[in-house]
Amino acid sequence: MRLALALETKMTLSTLASVVVGGALGFGYYRLVGCSSGACPITSNPYISTLYGALLGYLIGAGGRL
Repeated sequence: MRLALALETKMTLSTLASVVVGGALGFGYYRLVGCSSGACPITSNPYISTLYGALLGYLIGAGGRL
């Protein structure tokens, strides 16, 4: 029982770390690449690019455990 709880906690922390890193990379993409004209729906807004990065981080970090 304790081993299962420890493993689940480790997976949760790993997924959370992936979400945070993905969000930071999404914001970094907005800052470095960005779209100043506003024609790009993802990279023209820092909130949207951060959310997309966090979502991708979650999907990669979860590793199929949705």
